[in-house]
Amino acid sequence: MDATTLGAVLACVGVLSGSVVAYIGKRGETRNSLTDQLQEELTAKRTELATAQAEVTAMQQQRREYLVRITQLEIEIIRLGGNPIP
Repeated sequence: MDATTLGAVLACVGVLSGSVVAYIGKRGETRNSLTDQLQEELTAKRTELATAQAEVTAMQQQRREYLVRITQLEIEIIRLGGNPIP
């Protein structure tokens, strides 16, 4: 094999290896981008979940307060001589 052929073969190998490295790098970049997007979406969903849990807690407290008030009104009805609706 003469020097010109050997040089051409080495150049082709260099170009092919550069292409492979670029392809692998681009795949890694795409994967990192997808991971970042998923992490952002997960953070948003966690925030939504925390908000929903706070709303549920507030509604449970309001329900307890309503039940206490209903019981007080039923006691008042009985005290006044009536029959509370079951």
